Amino acid sequence: MSVLFGVDVLLQADSVSWKNHRIGMITNEAATTKSMAPSRLALQKAGFNLTKLFSPEHGISATGADGAPMLNGIDELTDLPIISLYGQKLTPTAEDLADIDILLFDVPDVGVRFYTYLWTLSYLLETSATHSIKLVVLDRPNPISGNFELCEGPWLNDACSSFIGRWPMPIRHGCTLGELAQYYNSERKINAPIQIIACQHWERAMFQVDWGIPFVPTSPAIQTASTTILYPGLCFLEATNLSEGRSTNFSFEAVGAPWLNAPALAEQIKLFMDDELACRLIQFIPQHSKFAGEECNGVHFIVKDPNQFKPVFFGLLLIKLIKALHPNEFKWAPYKTFVNPGGIQHLDKLSGLLNAEKLFDLPMHSFIHQCTKETSVKEWRAMVQPYLLY
Repeated sequence: MSVLFGVDVLLQADSVSWKNHRIGMITNEAATTKSMAPSRLALQKAGFNLTKLFSPEHGISATGADGAPMLNGIDELTDLPIISLYGQKLTPTAEDLADIDILLFDVPDVGVRFYTYLWTLSYLLETSATHSIKLVVLDRPNPISGNFELCEGPWLNDACSSFIGRWPMPIRHGCTLGELAQYYNSERKINAPIQIIACQHWERAMFQVDWGIPFVPTSPAIQTASTTILYPGLCFLEATNLSEGRSTNFSFEAVGAPWLNAPALAEQIKLFMDDELACRLIQFIPQHSKFAGEECNGVHFIVKDPNQFKPVFFGLLLIKLIKALHPNEFKWAPYKTFVNPGGIQHLDKLSGLLNAEKLFDLPMHSFIHQCTKETSVKEWRAMVQPYLLY
């Protein structure tokens, strides 16, 4: 039996009290029904009174460049106006809401703190509370499972707060966005009028491949279900002069650079991760981003057992190994986005650790000890337990 998304549950409901109210929907092309129809179009065809759309990072198409501001527009599917929440602003204005009775959120997540869709939802919680407009969240499963044994920090330090991590939580959180909406609404005393429409037939041990539904890319660099499992760790490469495979067939599944000694790196990784991860030597040429047009020596990673693999720990270890192999070539690098124009302190913002680069100056045994300590978040499950839906 395939999973039912929140939107499927809503479409099957006998009656919905707000169906004819004026609905502003926050969504993108990655949000579909279980039968792969775009959510916004399925709801419009079912008679829901959608009056305008709001889009998160990457736009309504979910194909906009990473970190690039998106413009307002008109949706070709529904003929509705689109207001970008990753352009001139991050949250709707009073003017945007003047002709709206209900905010409806349906955006797929990847289960990682620094993916921005969660933080768009956080602003909508505050907007809902400020303007007393009901926020309905159409929930979706966490594609990298809801198994709390697999959750990983570091915990976000308040000093590292940004649009890739506004509030304290682990990197890999094991929750759905509906659960996090309830958690933050209560714990941060936002007190927005919210309703969560839960999924059906999802169990916390499931990964996306267990849902019985094809994977829909959630952004340009997250193209496959296997990418989602590696992304929580390989995203740290953004803060370095290494390619994370972006704009190739190996986006967030590989590491590379023209100067990388890939065979030596693969051997090192095998010593640490042989039971969990396989390495394949590759060459790739990025179309844009780092090393555009240059051939990179790379290592492609294949996760052997998603139920054991800890991607955040691996991502930190990977950088440590490369830094040790290439002390002269390896460099930290800024990562410029619309919400961080200077691109500074990107590793701090991703990891949640203040002065995170210093971690990589430790001797290997101390580094392993510190990473083990920082990525352990055993208290998290108890903190979110009252808000869990599954």
